[in-house]
Amino acid sequence: MAAMSTRKFLTLNSLSSSPLKQSLLFLSSLNYSTKSSAFGARKKNTATEKLSDIDDSAENDSVPTSGISRPLSEILKELNKKVPDTLVSQRVDNGFSLKYVPWHIVNRIMNLHAPEWSGEVRNITYSPDGKSVSVVYRVTLYGTDAELHRESTGTAASDETGFGDPLQKAEAMAFRRACARFGLGLHLYHEDMC
Repeated sequence: MAAMSTRKFLTLNSLSSSPLKQSLLFLSSLNYSTKSSAFGARKKNTATEKLSDIDDSAENDSVPTSGISRPLSEILKELNKKVPDTLVSQRVDNGFSLKYVPWHIVNRIMNLHAPEWSGEVRNITYSPDGKSVSVVYRVTLYGTDAELHRESTGTAASDETGFGDPLQKAEAMAFRRACARFGLGLHLYHEDMC
């Protein structure tokens, strides 16, 4: 446990201009809960412009690469923050307008606030008539004090049109819902009640 509390730093100058360096700089600059976040700053700076503007100055030389574990309470506190509206998408399903956070944004938020998380497909079930597929997905958070997992399901119809096959859609839905059970984007499920 003592090894987890010490922080080791990776010198970014030693990475030259590798994709790893750009990814580390990008992730270290994220703070999705503010209006000036990398995700929300689509008005003037795209993520690639932000990466190209970063120089090798002294303030950007080090990015923590270990010792990033935190207690579960701190991780859950971060995940329970409201996701900015700029990251929320909307779709119409059976005549109802639904707000959701796309799976790739959920993935980035999880990487930012709970970098030691893991996810796995636990079960795939096709309906007897072949008209739908359901996926059970488990997300596990690892804190310094404990680990915690949540599971959820997602179902997609075989005849749905749009991007991706039904299995991909069901998995993405199950993943988002499992993360919502930790609080990530949960406010979208009860927004209409307020």
